Amino acid sequence: MKKIVFALFMLWHGHSLAQTPAENYAEDPASVEQAGVPKGEVLKFEFASSKIFPGTWREYWVYVPAQYKPDKPACVYVNQDGIQWKAPTVFDNLIHKKEMPVTIGVFVMHGKVKADNESAALDRFNRSFEYDGLGDAYARFILEELLPEVEKKTTSDGRPIRLSKDGNDRAIGGASSGAVCAFTAAWERPDAFSRVFSAIGTYVGLRGAHEYPTLIRKYAPKPIRVYLQDGTNDLNIYAGDWWKSNELMERALVFSGYEVKHAWGEGAHNGKHGTAVFPEAMRWLWKDYPKPVTAGKSKNQFVSEILLDNQDWELVGEGYTFTEGIAANAAGEVYFQDIPNSKTYKIGLDGKLVTLDLDAKKSSGTAFSPDGKRYVVAGGTKQILSYDATGKETVVADNQTGNDIVVASNGNIYITAPNGVTAPSKLYLIRPNGEKIEVDEGLKFANGLTLSPDQTQLYVTESASHWVWVYQIQADGRLAHKQKYGWLHVRDVDENAWSDGLKCDKDGRIYVTSLSGIQVLDQTGRVNAILTVPKTRGQVSNLCFGGPDFDTMYITCVDKVFRRKVKVKGANTFDVPHKPAAPKL
Repeated sequence: MKKIVFALFMLWHGHSLAQTPAENYAEDPASVEQAGVPKGEVLKFEFASSKIFPGTWREYWVYVPAQYKPDKPACVYVNQDGIQWKAPTVFDNLIHKKEMPVTIGVFVMHGKVKADNESAALDRFNRSFEYDGLGDAYARFILEELLPEVEKKTTSDGRPIRLSKDGNDRAIGGASSGAVCAFTAAWERPDAFSRVFSAIGTYVGLRGAHEYPTLIRKYAPKPIRVYLQDGTNDLNIYAGDWWKSNELMERALVFSGYEVKHAWGEGAHNGKHGTAVFPEAMRWLWKDYPKPVTAGKSKNQFVSEILLDNQDWELVGEGYTFTEGIAANAAGEVYFQDIPNSKTYKIGLDGKLVTLDLDAKKSSGTAFSPDGKRYVVAGGTKQILSYDATGKETVVADNQTGNDIVVASNGNIYITAPNGVTAPSKLYLIRPNGEKIEVDEGLKFANGLTLSPDQTQLYVTESASHWVWVYQIQADGRLAHKQKYGWLHVRDVDENAWSDGLKCDKDGRIYVTSLSGIQVLDQTGRVNAILTVPKTRGQVSNLCFGGPDFDTMYITCVDKVFRRKVKVKGANTFDVPHKPAAPKL
């Protein structure tokens, strides 16, 4: 079967096995059956009831070591493209010598949609879609569909199969596109897979994996340990250079503080070298077990300057319908909205959460002015409202649709007014005297907006694209020199970044909430870092800096609100403008 799989690699990539150069590698003793070593059992099954990849059929094999006892869930190794690397023999030997824990192997083929008439039509091969694509679909397939199916099975002697749910007890691997698939599963779900074996990995331009070396450098490190194998004679074709791409992966992982080990050779796009190093890879991936795999320290300057060690997101509140409009007042108290339920909440300096006794009128955007008033965009009544310290409500503008709002230190108010993803959005200026002026039209779903620390630039997110726009604020408050400014990353599964709320810190960095997390731009519009956020029912929608020193980041994530202590301090638009240091160009 292994030869068939790698022959398919060659055919898919436009190469034949005849082009593979002669390769000879020393065989690790663990790859050879040893006398006196208990042999595990390999069971074969089929799976054809996927809802994540509907209509697909596939085979899979389950290796159960002789030492497995069902009173304790076993560690798990998942391998794409079925059984490779002489894995059952390797596992027998390594488990016997206690060089890896008792591990159940799940070796799964890619899916295919079978033709109704195989004599007249081809099956649809789902390998590239499942393996090369970025996103969490394959990880969900393994975690939500296949592994639960495995646990319904028993060994030939009747032992029920129990698999650990702890990510520290799970490894995943594969070759070529199967290697990318393994890395993607761990990247998307480091809580579920902490150890990755990647052989001749296809980190090239097929379905977005060529972006990994960049993404790895920008995201804060994840608790993943990675073993890479490749050779200098690997593929160099239309999609990219496999060998150089693997080198880029290794350098990116090292830069970002990951535990990574590589085995470079002179081999081609086949499984020979991977098979030779597989035992050593397993020893290294499972070294020090059960000590957890931990995240390292990145050399990314933004990540280091923003995040505190040993600080993570902390839940503030949950059970909401859709949270938005989060903002801090001059004391550092934080307010946010639950839009559908017309509720406004306040987080005190003591961390306690209270519900304001008012009808929020489905308010969304929230901002504070220099005189301490709280301004909101009340979508339920199509008004801009303000509230003073006593809670007295004042109508600032009537018959005004809007989404988000920012109030400058001079009292000027700017509002985004989207009109769906296709019709042009509008931006409005409301002067302190109540005069309302349309200052821009044309963005596709203008959403969040904020001011630079010196309050000379207005940043606006365009949700239906991957751009943050910038405008220069003129002396009369009008806008000029409109420009596409911040280029945002878009996930493979999305059509846009869906950027939403944004804020600046005092050093001029711009923090943009998006489907990819919080993308942090420098003052020239370049994404330098991406901060991951907790998984909820949807994306992070807005953020602010609160607390007495404005060094706690608060985020709204659909039904939940979180906070995290950081090194930086937020720039408040109600403060006197200040000029940050110039960016490094």
